[in-house]
Amino acid sequence: MDASETKPAEGNAPPAHRRRPRYRGKNPRRFEEKYKEHDPARYAKTVARVLAAGKTPAGSHRPIMVGEVIAALAPRPGEIAVDCTLGHGGHALEILPLLQPGGRLLGLDADPIELPKTEARLRALGFGRESFAARRSNFAGLPRVLAAVGLEGVDLILADLGVSSMQLDEPARGFSVKHAGPLDMRMNPARGQPAAAFLQNIAPQALAILLTENADEPQAATLAPELAGKTFATTVALADAIRSALPRVKEGERELSVRRVFQALRIAVNDEFSALDTFLRNLPACLNAGGRVAVLTFHSGEDRRVKKAFAAGVREGVYSAAADEVIRPTADERHANPRSSSAKLRWARRSGALR
Repeated sequence: MDASETKPAEGNAPPAHRRRPRYRGKNPRRFEEKYKEHDPARYAKTVARVLAAGKTPAGSHRPIMVGEVIAALAPRPGEIAVDCTLGHGGHALEILPLLQPGGRLLGLDADPIELPKTEARLRALGFGRESFAARRSNFAGLPRVLAAVGLEGVDLILADLGVSSMQLDEPARGFSVKHAGPLDMRMNPARGQPAAAFLQNIAPQALAILLTENADEPQAATLAPELAGKTFATTVALADAIRSALPRVKEGERELSVRRVFQALRIAVNDEFSALDTFLRNLPACLNAGGRVAVLTFHSGEDRRVKKAFAAGVREGVYSAAADEVIRPTADERHANPRSSSAKLRWARRSGALR
């Protein structure tokens, strides 16, 4: 028999079979290996097991303090809401049905990678353009976005200042302390300088101040000269350098320092405090009379700013009421979702006075 009769003709060979990646046990460590968690519709049991263990499935996000946020905002049919930090869309998904009929929600997010995914997800769930719109913007740009869509004010505003689990868990975004990735940390990868460049260009004294102001880091004076002006190509390299700089600190405290340094750099790289100050300054003018605002914070520096702004607004008559005490997640939620543990919720209500 001729060889041509036993082999496919050149150019007509069947495609090579590609095996799916091996699922390494019940809890694979690498983000890219967790393909079952990325496909909850197909692997519901795996996702349920991850949730039951108090963890967040890879590539997803669990909205925090949903019941408390809804109680603070009290959405009603026909009202207009803005979710200034749309993220995975968890809060928006709970608010949208409460605005119907006749209401709508505008979702803002600065992340050009996650925003299209969330918009597609909410569209697939039945929220059309008459009830939901998405815009790429930092929450500091709220007045500009409202003007662009022809709105003078809205009835509800939510801002969740936490980093979404999708960003934390994806190594390529450069936020993760667990998995190696480029030391980036930018919410919008097309703007600003990555964390690696930021560290290379900062002086030790300035870094010590930053670690204290942005993360309340008790080891700031020790860490700053070991990190400032140095080159760290990956997140893991930085995390290891932080641990090495604190040999006499207990392991648990060392790991907290790693997380606090990452937090401080993320806040600086994205200029988060400046954006929050701008948001709080413009906030009253963006609310209709009687409008409600709720802000979720995850760091004392954020919470202090929100608390002072709301208290000043009440004194000046801009707000008719504000939360007397900070609202924290329940013990059950903290157990089910450890990432909620540091969350603090504050709310305020716009007075009836003209803007």
